[in-house]
Formats: sequence, C-alpha cells, structure tokens
Amino acid sequence: MKARVEVSFRDGVLDPEAQAIGRALASLGFGDVRGVRRTKVIELDLATTDRATAESELKAMCEQLLANPVIETYRISLTE
Repeated sequence: MKARVEVSFRDGVLDPEAQAIGRALASLGFGDVRGVRRTKVIELDLATTDRATAESELKAMCEQLLANPVIETYRISLTE
C-alpha cells in the first residue's frame, strides 16, 4: 500500500521559507501572487494491505516523527 503524507504549518504560524518564495516571485515580476504556503510531502510504501492498520500506523508516525502537532497539520492519503 502506498501512502502520502502532506505536512504544512498551521494557520498563523510564521513560515519564513514561504515568505521568501513570495518575495522572490514578486521580484521576478509575478505580482499577482497574494500568498504562498509551503507543504512537505512524504511518500511511503507500506507492507500492510489493511487500510485501518495503515491509517493507524501513519497517524502514529506523524504524531511521533513526521509532523510537529503543535505547529503543523498533516493529511494522509492511501492508495493500494
């Protein structure tokens, strides 16, 4: 089973990298960009074929290592 985890900062948390990207885009003439959010994507190949087990394991992975639940949110998607 393949898993995809998308991790991004919670609303209101300062994201200096996204701000730098926004400024760089503006300096390159892309003035229509009103905001930039950066998302980290982590792709995993899981041995399990049970969807409930995979979701449970992925949630634990996110809360223990892949995301900082204080300042980040995550979204999990699975494909077989």
